[in-house]
Amino acid sequence: MTAGPALPAPRPDRTGDPGRPYRIALVCLGNICRSPMAHVVLDARLADAGLADRVRVDSAGTAGWHVGRGMDERAAAALAAAGLDPTRHRAARFTGDRVGEHDLVLAMDHANLEDLARLGVDPDRLRLFRDLDPEPGDGAVPDPYYGDDDGFAAVLGMVERTAEALVAGLTELLPGSGAATGSGAGRTDQA
Repeated sequence: MTAGPALPAPRPDRTGDPGRPYRIALVCLGNICRSPMAHVVLDARLADAGLADRVRVDSAGTAGWHVGRGMDERAAAALAAAGLDPTRHRAARFTGDRVGEHDLVLAMDHANLEDLARLGVDPDRLRLFRDLDPEPGDGAVPDPYYGDDDGFAAVLGMVERTAEALVAGLTELLPGSGAATGSGAGRTDQA
């Protein structure tokens, strides 16, 4: 990966399992738009790259308003139009007891980043999602919730581009990462 900061190495595994997946958390405010879109896209890209068994992705929000609910219908429609399955998502909250679970925590905007830092996420493992985006910007994925469908399409473009860069970085980071199989298996079975 040529853009953005280096990815942190996997956490030492307390169980001694060398095959433990690399764990990534994608975090926005309510976990119904940006982070679940990124989750579905990243899962698909990981499957395409042959990394689905090597990387586990979770998404959550810093607020608990939508816990247990599905994705915003506009976010789901944007993903479905791109051939991706948004139906399995259920909103979750990122709480203090989850702080040490992940190798990498990616916040969707600066406010989410600050909230995660206050919760005690290791600063060496905390980044803005778009810090990994090959296109320049301020690192934030804008919240499309109060806008129209065009905002969701724009977010999907940012997420797709950044997910490609993230997968490239993970391929370099994780020894023995497989090459893409071209099966497209991740297109219909994401969480």
